This record gives sequence, C-alpha cells and structure tokens, in this order.
Amino acid sequence: MDYKKAGVDIEAGYRSVELMKKHVKETMRPEVLGGLGGFAGAFDLSKIKEMEEPVLLSGTDGCGTKVKLAFVMDKHDTIGIDAVAMCVNDIACAGGEPLFFLDYIACGKNIPEKIATIVSGVAQGCKQSECALIGGETAEHPGLMPVDEYDLAGFAVGVVDKKDLIDGSRIKEGDVLVGIASSGVHSNGFSLVRSVFEMSEESLNTYYDELQKTLGEALIAPTRIYVKALKNVKQAGVTIKGCSHITGGGFYENVPRMLPENAKAIIEKNSYPIPKIFDLIAQKGNVEETMMYNTFNMGLGMVIALDPSDVKTAMEAIEAAGDSCYVVGKIVSGEKGVELC
Repeated sequence: MDYKKAGVDIEAGYRSVELMKKHVKETMRPEVLGGLGGFAGAFDLSKIKEMEEPVLLSGTDGCGTKVKLAFVMDKHDTIGIDAVAMCVNDIACAGGEPLFFLDYIACGKNIPEKIATIVSGVAQGCKQSECALIGGETAEHPGLMPVDEYDLAGFAVGVVDKKDLIDGSRIKEGDVLVGIASSGVHSNGFSLVRSVFEMSEESLNTYYDELQKTLGEALIAPTRIYVKALKNVKQAGVTIKGCSHITGGGFYENVPRMLPENAKAIIEKNSYPIPKIFDLIAQKGNVEETMMYNTFNMGLGMVIALDPSDVKTAMEAIEAAGDSCYVVGKIVSGEKGVELC
C-alpha cells in the first residue's frame, strides 16, 4: 500500500503546479517576494507607509453551488474569476485596494490539466482586480468527494487609508443611489437556480431566444469585478459615502448593511434594465418577486451612495472602467432598511 493507491497522487500535484505557473506569473506585482513553492506567500508592505493610517482589509468566499454548472458543462476556465470577485469586491466595497489573493481547491482527484484551467480563471480574476496570486493549495480528498468534482474558495487581503474607509457613516437624507450593472446571476442563489432548472447537459445546452444564448452560457457568466470602477470614482475625486455588494440575500439583506441608523434606501425597480435571465428564473420556477429580490442581485452587482453633486462625475468614472451604471434611488430618513418600489 502507498499514498497513490490510497487515492492521493503526489506526482499529479507537482504537474498541476508546473502547469499553473504561467498563469500565476501573469498576476505578479512588484511587491511580491519569491515565487511559487514556498510555505508562505510574501508581500512587501513598504508602500503602505505612504498612507496616514493604513488599514488592512480581508475577504474570503467561494463560488457556492455554481461549481455544479462547471462540472456538468465541463467548463472550468471562468469559475476562478467568481472566487476572486466574491473576495475583492468586498474589499473594494470598503474603499480598499486588493493586494493579494490565495486560492484553495479541494478535489476528488487531482487532474493536472483541470486544476491548471481552474487556476487560469483565478489568475484572470486577479489581473482584473490588479492583485497578485501569491499562493494556494490543491488538496485531493479521495473517498470524501467524487473523483470528477471539486470545490473552490479563496482569501484576499487589501489596504485602505483610514480616512478613505467607506463605512456608511456619512450617508444622509437626499443622497443618491447609483447601481452598477451585474453580468447576470454572479455566484449567488444557485441552490434556487438548481431547483428551477435541471442541471443536465440537455437543459444547460437549451437555447433561449430571450437570452440570445444557451441557459448554461447565461448562468455560468463570471461575477463582474468592480475594483477598477470604484478606483476610478476615487481617482475622480468623488467620495463614496456607502457601498453595498449585492450578493446572497439580494437587496433586502445587503443594502441595509451600508446604512447608518435612521437612514432608509428607496430603490426604483424600473430605473434600470433587469437581465432576462432573472425573468426566466421567476417564470420557470414560479418564484415570487419579493423572493427574487431577496435572493439575487437582479442586475445590480453594486449599489453606492453619493452626494447629488457627485453623481455625474462618478457615473462617468464608472463608465470609463467599462461598467454600466444607473441612478436607481435615494436615501430618505426613516427606519434603517430598504424599500423597493
């Protein structure tokens, strides 16, 4: 008996590392010290001395049951973008700059080419957010997971000067809410999605005229990364008073998280275009509207609160980053919460 016969192929692990190296190198920043293979990733923090009061930010998340689509579609090159996005968007939401990312892949069997493809997506997400992929772990779990399945999670660290921290404390009545468009379902609500649609090749390969693509293509679209958009707003001299990353729990859970006491967010549902995939989910699953807004992003991946005088400049900065944005509501006085009308 040996480790390989027990289900863990050490040589496959070595091959995975060699195959992923080219993707990892593309994410490097000058602050990264050393390369792959060490026990810890090293990142030089000398530059943060330029900040008055540097604050480290962190975020960790996974892709949830969206990985099931990757298994069925045998498409593994974008799921890594989702893992990065869920972490770095949270850091950007606090006003921070993501610095580095680490991934963790647990799999039933280490197939080097598949692992490298997954990591290529992670690297792409890191490039989009300008953070370095400085380490990670691939763990074979024979007997615990089916040989053709895996789970993917990650961890990111960022930094912000304390004076630039977005904490919602400056939000007041009359502020304007601007929503930044999502790419679709992102990585949340897939337990409901999988209850609405059969996760089979036939189902996911079905073409829908209203989507102008197959169901699988619409659902697996990677989570949009908003780091550049929010960075552009900051560089334009605009203060973002509050920022909400619309993830699991939709509007009802996430929008109030950016609000101070006695501030209420009013969002107009018809103020922006809702992607057709959400109409299809609601129709096919007979999902009530309230549940849709309490589960999905409904077409807005970020909602930010701005002073009315800053709206035009901020929206121009967001659009310059390649994102679409809309004035979607306002802040009024009242019990802390959100109202959709």
